[in-house]
Amino acid sequence: MHRRQLLIAGGSLMALSACASTGAASGGSAAAPSAASLAEEARIARAVLPTQTPRAELLQVWTGPYDGVPPFDKVTPAKLRAAMLEAMELARADVAAVANNPEPPTFANTMAAQELWGQPLDRAYNIYSVMTGNIGGEAYDALDTELSPQLSAFFDEINFNDQLFQRVKTVADNADAMGLSAQQKRLAERRRDEFIRSGANLDAAGKAELGRINTALSNAFTRFGQKVVADENAWTLIPNEAGLAGLPASNKAAAAGAARSRNLQGWAILNTRSAVDPFLTFADDRGLREQVWKKFVNRGDNGDANDTNATIAEIVKLRDQRAKLLGYRNHAELRMQDTMAKTPAAAQALMDRVWAPAKARVAEEVADMKAIAGSALEGGDIEPWDYLYFAEKVRKAKYDLDQNELKPYFELNAVRAGSFAMAERLYGFTFKKLPKGTVPTFEPDVEVYEVHDKTKGRQIGLYYTDDYARPGKRSGAWMTTYRSFSTLDGSKIILGSNNNNFTKPEPGEPVLISLDDAETLFHEFGHTLHYFSSNVTYPSYGNTPRDFVEYPSQVHEHWVLSRPILDGYLKHYQTGAAMPQALVNKIEAAATFNQGYATVSYLSSAIVDMDLHTQAVPPTDIDAFEKASLARIGMPKEIVMRHRLPQFNHLFTSDGYSAGYYSYLWSETMDADTWAYFEESGDVFNPDIAGRFKSIMLAPGNTTDRAEAYRAFRGRDPDVAALLKVRGFPVS
Repeated sequence: MHRRQLLIAGGSLMALSACASTGAASGGSAAAPSAASLAEEARIARAVLPTQTPRAELLQVWTGPYDGVPPFDKVTPAKLRAAMLEAMELARADVAAVANNPEPPTFANTMAAQELWGQPLDRAYNIYSVMTGNIGGEAYDALDTELSPQLSAFFDEINFNDQLFQRVKTVADNADAMGLSAQQKRLAERRRDEFIRSGANLDAAGKAELGRINTALSNAFTRFGQKVVADENAWTLIPNEAGLAGLPASNKAAAAGAARSRNLQGWAILNTRSAVDPFLTFADDRGLREQVWKKFVNRGDNGDANDTNATIAEIVKLRDQRAKLLGYRNHAELRMQDTMAKTPAAAQALMDRVWAPAKARVAEEVADMKAIAGSALEGGDIEPWDYLYFAEKVRKAKYDLDQNELKPYFELNAVRAGSFAMAERLYGFTFKKLPKGTVPTFEPDVEVYEVHDKTKGRQIGLYYTDDYARPGKRSGAWMTTYRSFSTLDGSKIILGSNNNNFTKPEPGEPVLISLDDAETLFHEFGHTLHYFSSNVTYPSYGNTPRDFVEYPSQVHEHWVLSRPILDGYLKHYQTGAAMPQALVNKIEAAATFNQGYATVSYLSSAIVDMDLHTQAVPPTDIDAFEKASLARIGMPKEIVMRHRLPQFNHLFTSDGYSAGYYSYLWSETMDADTWAYFEESGDVFNPDIAGRFKSIMLAPGNTTDRAEAYRAFRGRDPDVAALLKVRGFPVS
């Protein structure tokens, strides 16, 4: 996480920049200042900040190769605690120096100084986020519980600092008179507006109340995340091999390894999606499928110490109080000030446009499954734990496509090599694995790669990969940056990471993943490529709106099945043969298969999220609200939400995706339209389109309005018909 997300955006763990109306009309990158003027700007900014000599070991400037790397080998909970506490004090000194500067406010001594302040805290927080998210456990959970409210209070101090706000407001309000460039004006105006949305205009009593709300939310976010992790650190033990009938050999081996690593006899199906979904897809034992499914979908909803319902009720109540205190009708209205969609109604309109055809497709899919299931269905109904299983039978019958045929081509190392090849062909990036021990890592299984840009003839980054599930690690897959790019801050080497939760294999065994997992790996890698492409002047511009940020990641999923990647990298792990075109044809023929399930499971979560955060009175019975919200939209009984509220980390471990889970669909509209652009050119690696995509959509970050940028790239607004076509739904 970059410090601009901490100190500029008020400390939200998922804070991202908003769109604004200023900026270059081209939609690409507004003109950057000259090197000389930027150097002078940075000199003035640094002169405002006090000279500091941190005491804590983990606050020291990172040393070693690659412009310095995180000292993961030196981290302990005690050292990290000392570093975080001291870092906040050092950051307070930076804030005071900018706010209390006797010189009249200018862009350099006010805005640029904020772009450069808080560097010790930035270093400490990057380590803090890794250790609490990737490692976890009792000691780091305790540290997170202790520090979260202190961090919240610290960020409120910044947002409520009236002297600082008045300096920012003076620069923003007088941008034209001061002769600011388009980039500078946009930065100042956006920061002013962020201050206002964070309570800068409230009176003393209002600020005190907002501070109370923010601290309470921070505590609740931490509790929620820890409860879900605890419920995911579980498994279903299968004592007899007969219970694994139908499961591919690779999944059996993974389950056996999971059991052995926990000193259990038999096979363990971990309570994570990467273990549960294959079991639900292939296991013949319907009773065991039901058992595994219920354990997974009821995470956080078991009425025990890890139940999250009361925590969710507290969070939505606090969010509603905060929104109304700041003058908004609800939390969604407040959150969507920082988005491309801009209003809940605009996001809802897109979701409604897709929901009806998706639900209609589910009815067709269920009919197909019932026809093939016959007497195998006791009671005659498809239950949620049956859907993936019988869908796979239909896929086999309709398309002669068996997922077990595909997995040998998706060995983890080969998939990653394919992702590297995509990056090289599109953007000229190359990746070279470093020998173990070259740089410190936070876990022995982490691999690190040098990243070079062939077009520039220089190294641009380090890429860290953390692939395997472990107790204490948060679930899912995600991307993180330890250091981002900006010319104001010296253009240092970018440090980025991808994190997955695959089941670690036994020594010498391959990790065979599904096509869906391969697309997820390319997706998260797309986030990393976005940051490796960054070419921004001011660090804040490295962050983009929530409903844009998934666009660069989603579009990169499409290249998994491109013929050059299949032929060169995704070869059968045993024979070395490329995937036969006949098998590719089956995949393409089945590309829109089961899209009813995929769309409804995702979109129901997005709709319930928006519904929850637009209520006039926040609900107190979360389970009842979830059921009522799903009933209102006619949720098919055969499907469950991809993320039920009791385990919805996107919504309740920070404000990040709250009233924003729709953003995947918003981004997918642009993604589908972009992929159509590549396909229509006749070359999915079209160098001209790839170059324009990188220079207009990736490199500038949020330097200019992202909707204008898309129009500059594509020549028009994105067409939702491309999304409907990709999913196989009627376009009219």
